[in-house]
Amino acid sequence: MGGVVLVIIAASLLMGCTNLGVAQKESGVMHVGGKVLCQDCTQGWHEWVHGGKPIKGCKVSITCMDERSRVVYYASDLTDELGQFDIAVNKYVHGKELKAKLCSVRLVSSPEPTCNILTNFAGGRRGVKLNQPTLVYRDVIKYMLGPFYFTNPLCEEPNTNE
Repeated sequence: MGGVVLVIIAASLLMGCTNLGVAQKESGVMHVGGKVLCQDCTQGWHEWVHGGKPIKGCKVSITCMDERSRVVYYASDLTDELGQFDIAVNKYVHGKELKAKLCSVRLVSSPEPTCNILTNFAGGRRGVKLNQPTLVYRDVIKYMLGPFYFTNPLCEEPNTNE
C-alpha cells in the first residue's frame, strides 16, 4: 500500500512539473517600445537636427494578424512625459503563439493641437512590421522602434495626387 501511495505522489509531482513548464512557456511576453516626438518645421534647421521634443499622451497601437489576415490581437499605449511607450504583448493568445512578423505598430493620435499631424518618418503613419528583436533574454523579447514623429499643421505636405 505504501508503494502505491509513493507512485501516486511521484506521478502527481511529475505531472505538476510538466504543467508548470507549459504555463511558463505560455507566459512569455513580447515588449514593443519606442519614442514619439514632435518635429516642428517652423523652428528651423536646429529642430530637425536635434530630433524634436517628446510628446506626452500620444497613442501608439499594435495590431497582430494570423495567416489568414484576421486580427487576433490589438493593444495600445500612451506615451509618458519622455515620449516613450512600451506595449506588453503576451506571446500566446487563446493558446496559439503570435507571429511577431505579422504584427504592425503605428501612430494613432497626438493630444497636442500644435503637433498632431501624422508623419511617415520611421513608418509611424503606415505602420512598422516587427522584424528583428532588439533584445532576447530568457522568456522576454523586446522590439525597439522609431522614433515616430508628429508634426505641426503648417509643416504638412500638400497632397499633389489630386
